[in-house]
Amino acid sequence: MRSTVGALLLTLAVQAGALAGSPTPLPRAHAHNDYEHPRPLLDALDQGFASVEADVHLVDGRLLVAHDRSKVQPERTLEALYLDPLAERVRTNGGFVYDRATEFTLLVDIKADAAGSYAVLKQLLARHPALYTRFTDTNRTQGPITVILSGDRPREIVKSEPSRLCAIDGTLADLDAQPSPFLVPLISESWRPTFVWFRDEQIPEADRLKLRNLVTRAHQQGRRIRFWGVQDQPFVWRELRDAGVDLINTDRLADLKQFLTAPTNRHR
Repeated sequence: MRSTVGALLLTLAVQAGALAGSPTPLPRAHAHNDYEHPRPLLDALDQGFASVEADVHLVDGRLLVAHDRSKVQPERTLEALYLDPLAERVRTNGGFVYDRATEFTLLVDIKADAAGSYAVLKQLLARHPALYTRFTDTNRTQGPITVILSGDRPREIVKSEPSRLCAIDGTLADLDAQPSPFLVPLISESWRPTFVWFRDEQIPEADRLKLRNLVTRAHQQGRRIRFWGVQDQPFVWRELRDAGVDLINTDRLADLKQFLTAPTNRHR
């Protein structure tokens, strides 16, 4: 009995130490084209990012990570760069990427062949199903990692499955169509042409109001929202943060972390 208690205390101590050594998680920080950083995934985790994005191409039955098909490399697979390292981190970090309160999102952007890519991805996720948030038509069971499919989305295939280990990245049109939030829990949209470009670090008041309205509508429907294709600058991050945008896109990991953790920004 004593040895069992001792082993349990040791396990708890190891888990607590792992969590204590983790950076402060940033639930609103999204690493756009994360795979282009020197250390894919790991650089984002070091900064506390709670969302990362990987573009994938189906090549000879494997999902290879790259923006362009011409730039794929056989060793840069989705499992090698993302799925396996995340699984190991969850295993050694008390069952979470950061902590129970922080949802970690892996946005998989399928560049082509939605059906074929999804068939391979399903097999990869099924190796460790407890790692991933499970969705049905009426609910979700939160896991350490939430996988959302973007790009060439296999929307109808995913929708037809009564239980799945991923969901679909929607567009602004889904705020009108209102599919189930358990199928489309995230809205992602290009900044333009919905809004004009920031000029002199300012956004027109009409666009500011439009942005806040879109955020409100998404939240009322139980969805998160993200925008891409806008200047990657603090004056943009400030507008997105103040409007309540859930995931702030960036290629500048350390700079966004500094912005979000500044004393004046920390609780906003």
